Amino acid sequence: MSVASGPLARLRASAFWPMLRKEFVQMRRDRLTLGMMVVLPALQLALFGYAIRTEVRHLPTVVLDESRTQQSRALVEALAESGTFDVTRAAASRADVAAAIGAGEARAAIVVPPDYARALKRGRPARVQVLVDAAEPSGSSAAIAAAAQVGAAHGAELAAERAGRPAAWTLDVRVRPWYNPGLRSAVYIAPGLVGVLLSLTMLLIMSMAIVRERERGTLEQLIVTPIGKGSLMLGKVAPFVVVGYVQMSVVLLLGRLLFGVPARGSLPLLYALTFGFILANLGLGLLVSTLARTQAQAMQVGFFFLLPNILLSGFMFPREAMPAAARWVGLALPLTYYLRVLRGVLLRGVGLASLWREAVVLLVFAVAILAVSVRRFSKTLD
Repeated sequence: MSVASGPLARLRASAFWPMLRKEFVQMRRDRLTLGMMVVLPALQLALFGYAIRTEVRHLPTVVLDESRTQQSRALVEALAESGTFDVTRAAASRADVAAAIGAGEARAAIVVPPDYARALKRGRPARVQVLVDAAEPSGSSAAIAAAAQVGAAHGAELAAERAGRPAAWTLDVRVRPWYNPGLRSAVYIAPGLVGVLLSLTMLLIMSMAIVRERERGTLEQLIVTPIGKGSLMLGKVAPFVVVGYVQMSVVLLLGRLLFGVPARGSLPLLYALTFGFILANLGLGLLVSTLARTQAQAMQVGFFFLLPNILLSGFMFPREAMPAAARWVGLALPLTYYLRVLRGVLLRGVGLASLWREAVVLLVFAVAILAVSVRRFSKTLD
């Protein structure tokens, strides 16, 4: 038995090395897979390691200074110098403050009442209000902590100037979180999951479905039929649009039942604005299908698109904490704009007047990506 096994073992060993060499040669010829194994991890490490920051600073902030005095300006400057608040403009009224935060133009607001300076001079508590968009908990937590810290430090300075009067009786900075007073992460994450899941499933399902048909030879059979290219593309895309809306409805319903995610705005508006986002991701799936030769490659390319969507769009990490280069990359992602739509409608209750820019960008993305994908698709079928 051992005698027979000796030649057999040598035969298997001699066949192993040529097989191993063949696989490496095949891998070298498959440039897409080789690039994904070697180049993509390096690029993603460099990009995400540089881009992801957990400390939140430079929140866009509007100021409503109803006091208009030297004392109120000194307080606003102290808050701005903390690095957490970037004052973008002065607000005209409290309604203007609410509109700026609701539209996502500002993440915080500093409201100084008319009697601020008079209260300081008379030694009475001078109250200042800092409004924070708490729809994103990490950013709002940083804003709340910074406002409290600056208020205490500035109050101590004022107390020292007034013969040691207690700081607590000099300045009272009150922080009021909007839209998510409990700072619950589920309220912030659950709406974003709608966008992330749509991005992943629309891209992967579309790309893998076409690659699978190409592998089986059924796609070429469809091409030679009298069906026009427009009808063929419409027939491929339309079912996945329905699938996307069904998936969106399931996530919204479960988010409401399990996590208490509110729906303060118009759901029909949300469904209408979702159309451009779904088409954009289906176009990306069609584009991936022209790059990938196998379903495994389609899945690999799909996950390459997934990581930037999760990390640079504002789904997990606030975009205000990212370097400028990473924010520019995020602007090239449809999910960045769709997250504003989701959180604007569901959490802030805003309408089309505040979201029309995002709606236009999503439609432009959809048309441009579909046009490029269809053109490349027709060229790569031969």
